[in-house]
Amino acid sequence: MATALPPAVATAPEASSPPPTIAAPPAFAVATATEQQILDNVSTDLTVFRFADNPRILVLDFASLHDQGKMLNRVAALTEKAGLPHDRVISDSELGAAISARGDTVETFYYGHDYAAASLARFFDLADREHVELDRQEARLRALLAQEGWFAPGVAAGLITLPAVGSDPKMTAAARAAILRHELSHGEFFSNPLYAEFVRNFWLTILTDAERTTFRGFLAKEEYDPTLEELMFNEMQAYLMFTRDPSFFSPGLAGLTQTRLTELQSRFLAGMPAGWLHEVLASYPAK
Repeated sequence: MATALPPAVATAPEASSPPPTIAAPPAFAVATATEQQILDNVSTDLTVFRFADNPRILVLDFASLHDQGKMLNRVAALTEKAGLPHDRVISDSELGAAISARGDTVETFYYGHDYAAASLARFFDLADREHVELDRQEARLRALLAQEGWFAPGVAAGLITLPAVGSDPKMTAAARAAILRHELSHGEFFSNPLYAEFVRNFWLTILTDAERTTFRGFLAKEEYDPTLEELMFNEMQAYLMFTRDPSFFSPGLAGLTQTRLTELQSRFLAGMPAGWLHEVLASYPAK
């Protein structure tokens, strides 16, 4: 007799390999750039830079002051503008009334913005809790911050803005450079706790009581809220140390002589932490 063959065993067809997962491209391309590269950029919409000397600083380079204002004017109102509530996000109509009362426009409310990651997170948290509808530009900002992970607790980072040359009659190449240097110093303050603590101590121990009072008066005229102490010493370092264009700041505006300002700048340089901003201050010609 012939031997029976064993029954055939059915085999499952080989499973095909799943297609490779392709990560979705980020909503915002963020290029690393030096200060000069940022200045040289010509934006047609919004360009986002990571500052090469401190990657915790994001720079938003706007082609339009209108878009900049629509994105950040309500943040400014919440965090630092005098005469406006700092405990809630105001409505568009309230913001419009406040801008008109000051003789400003959406475009001229601020020429440069600067905020800590925590302040931006607070703005969006308050907007959510109060069911405030975001403008399109504010929604873009939220998407960028989410992409960068800035809504996590404890993020030490700073966001600053820069308008394009020609976006306003005042916005010359020299003005753009002055604004960027001023705002970058704020970015360092927000992202470097060691530097922020140094600035605080300098404000409290090196400036006299009279100088602090006079400087508050200068900032109040610029429509900053003089009751916000951290805002005062943050602006102090940006104006006194890093704003050298006389069309934006001169020592007399803060009740200082040039001799006293030079002395303060020298003492600030001698004590400030090492790093890129120290090198910036050291690079200014002595007066």
